[in-house]
Amino acid sequence: MKLKIDEKPFLPEGRHVVKITEVEEGKSENKNVPFINCRLENEDGFVNQRFYLSEPGQPILAAFLKAVGIDKKEVDSKELKGKTLSVEVEERSYEDADGKEKNIKQATHFAAAGEADTSDRY
Repeated sequence: MKLKIDEKPFLPEGRHVVKITEVEEGKSENKNVPFINCRLENEDGFVNQRFYLSEPGQPILAAFLKAVGIDKKEVDSKELKGKTLSVEVEERSYEDADGKEKNIKQATHFAAAGEADTSDRY
């Protein structure tokens, strides 16, 4: 049997410099909260990260925008594609609306590429 793989693997846990290669808009399945989903990738793999456009999500989105060099109150999500930043990839568990435990990889600790402090990792 021949296997053809057209996808990169998920990025392993740890710090990575990534480029935003895709930005999609959507709404959450349960509460209809708008979000943008960014595909963050490099030559080693990728991680998808959702940013909810809700009040609790504002600080997270603000940190992300600062890391990619955008410092304005309003931005078109299309402007994000092609931007580079440093992220930390980690795995976390959460309970979905049906009470089932889910595991996801997520990007956190956003920093401008080249400015992330990794001194505590080595």
